[in-house]
Amino acid sequence: MLDKKTFSIGNFLLFLIPSLIGVFLFMIPIPSSEGITIPIAVLSDLIQDLIGPIIPAIMVWILLFTLIGTIIAKIVKPTFIKNSLFFTNLLDVHPIWVIARILAFIFAVMVYFKIGPEAVWSESTGATLLYDLLPVLFGVFLFAGLLLPLLLNFGLLELFGALMTKVMRPIFKLPGRSSIDALASWLGDGTIGVLLTSRQYEEGHYTKREAAIIGTTFSVVSITFSIVVLKQVDLINYFVPYYFAITLSGVVAAIILPRIWPLSKKEDTYVNGKELDHTAELIPEGYTRLSYGLEQAQIQAEKSSSVKKFFADGCKNIIDMWMGVTPVVMALGTLALIIAEYTPLFQWLGLPFIPILQLLGIPEAQAASQTFVVGFADMFLPSILASGIESDLTRFVIAGVSVSQLIYMSEVGGLLIGSKIPVNMKDLIVLFLLRTIITLPIIAGIAHLIF
Repeated sequence: MLDKKTFSIGNFLLFLIPSLIGVFLFMIPIPSSEGITIPIAVLSDLIQDLIGPIIPAIMVWILLFTLIGTIIAKIVKPTFIKNSLFFTNLLDVHPIWVIARILAFIFAVMVYFKIGPEAVWSESTGATLLYDLLPVLFGVFLFAGLLLPLLLNFGLLELFGALMTKVMRPIFKLPGRSSIDALASWLGDGTIGVLLTSRQYEEGHYTKREAAIIGTTFSVVSITFSIVVLKQVDLINYFVPYYFAITLSGVVAAIILPRIWPLSKKEDTYVNGKELDHTAELIPEGYTRLSYGLEQAQIQAEKSSSVKKFFADGCKNIIDMWMGVTPVVMALGTLALIIAEYTPLFQWLGLPFIPILQLLGIPEAQAASQTFVVGFADMFLPSILASGIESDLTRFVIAGVSVSQLIYMSEVGGLLIGSKIPVNMKDLIVLFLLRTIITLPIIAGIAHLIF
């Protein structure tokens, strides 16, 4: 039996105040001019309003500095990089990421100056990334990176780790602390979920399997973006049943996917190679889940009382996201959109969905079929293609499935590949298809009840 530690009111407040601020910033939905959002997204929008026109140029410079730093780390190998774990992980990367950083800079320059083949810099390909997505990521990474320690470092995860293990472990095969990642993703934004998960994995709190499950299962799009998709297909009056459909299908997918390949075959080992230790989640004798969680939370808060360390960790997060993740998103996202826009590949890949859609009683099955594959390139593409479909039922299903598919290369997919979360392109393709197969019948069934 452990001896219970005693804490002052100051210790408790050191845990409580930063954690509550973090919950408010990352997880509390608030009304805005565009609908429901979260405070971090408001801050991101604010920076875009202030300096929006110059953000694409800033991103070109960031991509340039990233490429130069990577080349220096690979060829010159200076001591300050070799002696720093942070800069080594950031700049001395695998050759495939070096290629991605080269492509990202080339694409960004071509888009910014409108040079080279139009297929690269057109409004529907590279310009979508540089002028629409990257400015959003710039703002989100700036504020989420700086303020993420409020959620991670002051004991909130330790508290929920004790409280939620009995729910998360049997249902989703995850530790209790992952409930914070799941809620931050579901209520906030999928990109924030990926960043949270990656950081927790690197710090040794999640195994490879757990990080892969969270990153590919709970990193859903925000409520705001769901509304944008529904507006695009002209069905905004059906938001309540629509969001119920994607929530239900998302929970079902989150229960099934951890139990089947490829997620079930991921190693249950931490980043340092150690095996998962289930005894670490047991509550010691003499404690309730709440009392043990609060004790662990206050111990963690004591370790994080340095203001200097808080801002140092936040700045490292920002640099890691801007330089580590953005190039992958720019490179892979542009390539995926070029394929979607200028080749019939996704139309061909969509052919197997025609008999499935017909079996489910979905009107205009042939026109709808390609939308269920093109979402792998970008989540907004299915709703754009669906705007020409007359059936309300079909447009509802397309809008619902496009959000539930979760893994799209122009954002979450690119972020997952660019992060330290142990998933590869094959995993993402398989999981995208599995999510489609699982969520499509559920959303179709709800659509038939409505229309």
